[in-house]
Amino acid sequence: MDFKSEDSRRYRHAGDLTNEPPTREFSEITIPMPWGHISGKWYGPQDVQPILGLHGWQDNAGTFDLLVPLLPPDVPFLSIDLPGHGLSSRLPDGCYYNTTDNLYVILIVMKQYKWKKVSLVGHSMSSIIAFMFAAIFHDKVDMVIGIDALKPHQRLPASILRSMETRMDAFLKEDERNQSKEEPPSYSYDELIERIFIGTFHSINKDLCKHMLARSIQKSEKYPEKYFFCRDRRLKFYNYMVGSQDLCVEMAKRIECPYMFIKARHSSYFEDKKYYDEVLAILQNKPNFEYVEVDGSHHVHINHPERIIGPVNDFINRYGPLAKQSSSKL
Repeated sequence: MDFKSEDSRRYRHAGDLTNEPPTREFSEITIPMPWGHISGKWYGPQDVQPILGLHGWQDNAGTFDLLVPLLPPDVPFLSIDLPGHGLSSRLPDGCYYNTTDNLYVILIVMKQYKWKKVSLVGHSMSSIIAFMFAAIFHDKVDMVIGIDALKPHQRLPASILRSMETRMDAFLKEDERNQSKEEPPSYSYDELIERIFIGTFHSINKDLCKHMLARSIQKSEKYPEKYFFCRDRRLKFYNYMVGSQDLCVEMAKRIECPYMFIKARHSSYFEDKKYYDEVLAILQNKPNFEYVEVDGSHHVHINHPERIIGPVNDFINRYGPLAKQSSSKL
C-alpha cells in the first residue's frame, strides 16, 4: 500500500547520518489517512498480518529498531509513526493532539489492511493507548504488550486544570508559528543527540539516540551543516487527560485479550503508585495476563532489548500472528 499526500514530504528526514546499515531489513510504507498519511517500517514477511508497534510521546517508529531484530525472523512487525511524529503527516492547522484520537488511528490502519483484530506492542504513551484500545474495543484485539506505562495517569484536579490552561495557550502560539511556515531552530548533529538525551531525562543511552533522530530531523536550508526537528512542534503540548481512576478501573475489567506488561525498575510510575497498583491487581487476576519487571530506564527496550526479549518472544509465540495462523489451520 502506497500513498502520497500534498503534506507527505513537507519535511524530509535526514536519513541515517551514521551510514550504518539498518538493524533489520524493512520496507518503508505509507498508509492513507483522511488528513494525509501514516508512515511506518514493515519488518519481515508481508503475507502475514504483522504486530503493530506504537511509540512514545515525541518518539517515532525507530523506537523498536533494536528490539525487532531479536524477534523470530518470520514474525512480521509494523512500526508506525503516529500523527505529527517521524515521517507521518501532521494534523491540520488548528487540530489539537490528544490520546483518544490515536485510537482512531489504529482503527483506520485496521480498516486499510482489512484486519478484523490487531496485535499491539506499545511503549509509554502508546502503552497507555494500547491499554485503552484493548478495553474499549476488546473484541478487536488479539494481544497486547505494554512497556513501562500501564494506564492513563491520575493527577490532582488543580494540576490538571493548570496543565490544560498552560498547554492550550502554548499550543495556540505554536499553531500560529506553524502556519507561518518558518524553519524551526537548527542544530549540529551532535547538538541534536544531546537534546534527545536531555529531553528523555537520560532515559536513552546517548550512543543510541541516533535511532530517534533518523526519522525526526531535516537538513536546514539556512545552515547547510545543521538540522532541525521535523516532528510537529505542537506535540509538546499534547493533551494526556483521559478521565478518572474509576474509568481506568472499569477499562482494566473490560480487557479480555492476552496481555503482557513490562515495568522498568528504574523508571517513574508517573502518578501516585496506589493508582497503578489498583489497576495492576485487577489485571493480575486475569488468566492471560503476564507481568515482567526488569532493570533499566523508561526506554529499556532501546538500551537493553536483551533483558525483555525472552518473555516477549515467548508471549508472541503463544499469542502472536503466527500462533493465530497455526491455530486456524487445526
